[in-house]
Amino acid sequence: MEWLGSLKKLDAYPSNKVNEDFFQRSISGGIITIVSSILMLCLFISELGLFMKVTTTNELSVDTSRGDQLQIHFDITFPAMPCEWISLDLMDISGELHLDVDHDVYKRRLDQRGAVIPDSMEKHKVGPELDEKLLHKGNETECGSCYGAGAEDECCNTCDEVRSAYRRRGWGFTDPQQISQCAKEGFVEKLKAQEGEGCHMWGTLAVNKVAGNFHFAPGKSFQQGAVHVHDLVPFRDVVFDTSHIIDKLSFGVEYPGMANPLDRTRITKENVRNPAGLPGAYQYFLKVVPTTYIDSHNKTIQSNQYSVTEHFKPTVDTHHGGQLPGVFIFYDLSPIKVKYHETKMRFLHFLTSVCAIIGGIFTVAGIIDAFVYHGGQAIKKKVDLGKHI
Repeated sequence: MEWLGSLKKLDAYPSNKVNEDFFQRSISGGIITIVSSILMLCLFISELGLFMKVTTTNELSVDTSRGDQLQIHFDITFPAMPCEWISLDLMDISGELHLDVDHDVYKRRLDQRGAVIPDSMEKHKVGPELDEKLLHKGNETECGSCYGAGAEDECCNTCDEVRSAYRRRGWGFTDPQQISQCAKEGFVEKLKAQEGEGCHMWGTLAVNKVAGNFHFAPGKSFQQGAVHVHDLVPFRDVVFDTSHIIDKLSFGVEYPGMANPLDRTRITKENVRNPAGLPGAYQYFLKVVPTTYIDSHNKTIQSNQYSVTEHFKPTVDTHHGGQLPGVFIFYDLSPIKVKYHETKMRFLHFLTSVCAIIGGIFTVAGIIDAFVYHGGQAIKKKVDLGKHI
């Protein structure tokens, strides 16, 4: 048992094992104990809050990434613009152009009260992506005329096929009633039937990481030379109501604390941002800033945030070269990249701080208690000595 004796010599706390007969308790010691205990508890709660808190630091750097794409997520509602009227187009400064975008874009018809019309959700299935399906060769039993817009031996058996052929040629669509396929399908009647309805559109756009724009505007679009044109012939004498509600517009994956300025934007007749309440083009100019977010578990999220400037152009004469009504979103990329990094206090740091709090307050309280006790004893001795004299 010699090793137990050697272990006993290592006891660094012999003063804590004094017989209770040698203890002397005092009122001042009790007060100091209560105050120091409350102080310990407050400091411990404060330190625990710092331990649980996640702080975010940020730094700026030059964005050197190349060849990446942006994912644009949107959710927009047009309370007074039918789905059949709206065209979504996308273009950028690299020359890439997408007319009537159809990939990952969805539409849902709304009635005049804003309620969803049952069984109206559909994926937008028009545009140049379907051009190959429009070519019908000589083995077809029926071959409709493309009215000079189609390629040799091309058949246009539906109104959409004729319109697509016109669009490839860069021709404006003439009076639909003069196109037999459109007259047979009741194209004009279909447009009029949806008048007064609204449209809910949402989806995702994959775009090049260069400046560009996408817009929601009435009429099917086509390219005439270097000019982007929307065919508004079927909408004679129509006053377009470009009221809209942007529920969501984001660039990339969302990260904690991300704020998109255009989310929950409402531009309606009850809440217009142009003084006269005129129909026209609502233009949003966005500056997109590449952003990297690293959470406390070192999980990296690549995303983007943006700032926005709004502008409104009233419609003067849409059908004779005036401003095209709609919602236009122009975006440009910032060369500066922002990096957010979550940091959290380590457990060992927290444990060290707690020990420092308890030990420090206990030591200071002991010094104060000793000073108060011995001071009181000295004063008492002097008082007793004065009585005897």
